[in-house]
Amino acid sequence: MERAEDFIENFQREKSDLPLVIVFKTEVAIALNAAPGHAFDQRNFDHRILIRFAAMVSDKIVAPRNVKVTDFHQSHDTIAAKPFHMKEPGIGSEKIIRRKRDGKLEYQPDDLTIEEPLEIRIGRKSLATTMRTPGHDDELAAGFLVSEAIVRERKEIAAISGTRENIVVVEVAAGVKLKLGSAKRFGTISSSCGICGKNNIAAIRQNFPPIATVQNIRVEIETLLSLPALLQKQQGEFARTGGIHAAGIFDLSGEPKIVREDIGRHNAVDKVIGRAFLDGLLPLDRYVILVSGRASFEIMQKALSAGIPIVASISAPSTLAMNFARESNQTLVGFLRPPSFNVYAHVERVILEER
Repeated sequence: MERAEDFIENFQREKSDLPLVIVFKTEVAIALNAAPGHAFDQRNFDHRILIRFAAMVSDKIVAPRNVKVTDFHQSHDTIAAKPFHMKEPGIGSEKIIRRKRDGKLEYQPDDLTIEEPLEIRIGRKSLATTMRTPGHDDELAAGFLVSEAIVRERKEIAAISGTRENIVVVEVAAGVKLKLGSAKRFGTISSSCGICGKNNIAAIRQNFPPIATVQNIRVEIETLLSLPALLQKQQGEFARTGGIHAAGIFDLSGEPKIVREDIGRHNAVDKVIGRAFLDGLLPLDRYVILVSGRASFEIMQKALSAGIPIVASISAPSTLAMNFARESNQTLVGFLRPPSFNVYAHVERVILEER
């Protein structure tokens, strides 16, 4: 290694578009259980292992000029051993070219939100495929079944397991027969829409009763205004990728109970509802749900399936969502961007007088 160090130190550096690969052959073990981030490949080293060090590309690639992006994305194992390296569930990293405000170019990793299909099965029967961010797939499946009125009680589900990557199987309890006739409407559900592929709006109106009117279910204006910051604080993946939605369940004092992230707004809602369902917490009749995107019809329907009386969103609701909220006795708050917000339905649950 000392000879290699001398070689690198004295190596004549000249401008070149070609990558440099240095290969060493070891006669003895160098390290055991190399720590992540080391130049080695994180496996126990054996004798005579070939160790390849990828050439490092300078942060400042070139002086401002036209850059051929394809030059940097060639399939070459000295640049990246894998084209898309997943750091952890939900986040991947890809080499990109970024143009900075001063016009300089950088070639560096960028964190991205992973989007992959998930097939939900009831036993051997395929029910739906949804585009989602990996992680909490059991909760997503459970929440989906609840919001689609396929299951009503926790005891109906015996187990939820993943048979292999991107497939989750729900096993129902002995003697339980689910009504799957409506499953014909499910196709591939995109990450941007929870009701895509269904024939019409009437087909997805489930028989959930309206929220019961309870006098003491009210939220203070200060609590409501505090929710966006509390949700963002829990969004670790959004802070890194800037491309993922979140849904959070909060109690009436603003305490976060369940927060989940997903590339799809409706998936994030299914995950928080699914977690509450699996924990036996439904109905969530003393809680608020906040979503980071739009408040669309399917978001209101899913909240109603869990018995949630107050729905808030950072962005706008649709007319269908507003009308559904009014019919279902749900409080709907939109454009919740402190210090302002809009109330579209059942304002009586919001205490508008500041203390």
